[in-house]
Amino acid sequence: MAVSGKRVAFLLTKGVEQVELTSPREALEGAGATTVIVSPSEGTLQAMQGDWDHGDVFDVDVPLGEAGAGDYDLLVLPGGTLNADALRQDDRAVELVKDFFAAGIPVAAICHAPWILADAGLAEGRTLTSYASLETDLRNAGADWRDEEVVIDGNLITSRNPGDLDAFNAAIVQALQDTEA
Repeated sequence: MAVSGKRVAFLLTKGVEQVELTSPREALEGAGATTVIVSPSEGTLQAMQGDWDHGDVFDVDVPLGEAGAGDYDLLVLPGGTLNADALRQDDRAVELVKDFFAAGIPVAAICHAPWILADAGLAEGRTLTSYASLETDLRNAGADWRDEEVVIDGNLITSRNPGDLDAFNAAIVQALQDTEA
């Protein structure tokens, strides 16, 4: 089932893990969705391959201050240590994530991205996964952390790392299809 007409926001900044942006984006666009990069970065941003190697540079489509949850059908939070750490400290990014949850819009976070859920007060009582090093942080924030390739808890979809991208991509495309029902 296609998801044409659906809009997906990818919230990220400098230091995003490139494959955690490009792989889900390709899966969603391949299913017919329109994707946009929302960022506090202006103009362009540098992606990373792992934590040390520069990847490609990506254009920012929508400045963070102009993005609203009601404009999108799904929010994807790619990981990358630098990206995730910067976003969780950005009050506007935290508020945007809260707005998606408040509206009941699906949110998908992979690798280090679930850090923002702890800072937003959204991890408490949720079952989720993340990169292994975040387990203690998320448990301390009240989450039921699992070591599984994909964990779906209501409108929240989480995965551990790039090795889980096939399952993550399938889950987010399915979530977007389910918004049509």
